[in-house]
Amino acid sequence: MATVCGSSRALFGVLTIFTLLFVIFSPYVQAQAPAPAPTSDGTSIDQGIAYTLMVVALVLTYLIHPLDASSSYGFF
Repeated sequence: MATVCGSSRALFGVLTIFTLLFVIFSPYVQAQAPAPAPTSDGTSIDQGIAYTLMVVALVLTYLIHPLDASSSYGFF
C-alpha cells in the first residue's frame, strides 16, 4: 500500500505544478484573429471555365478532323 500512496502523491504533485504553470502563463498567451476568408471576384472561375472549354474544343477538333480527311487516315 505504501507504493500506491507514494505514486498518487507524485501524480498529485505533478498535476499541481502543471496547474500552477498553466495559471501563471495563460494570461500571456495572445490569441490570433482568424485569417479572413478568401474573396473571389469570379475571374478565376471564368478562367477555369475558359480553359476547360478550350481543352474540349481541342479534343473535339482532333477527333473530328480525321473524319473530314481522306478515308485512308486512321484515328491513331
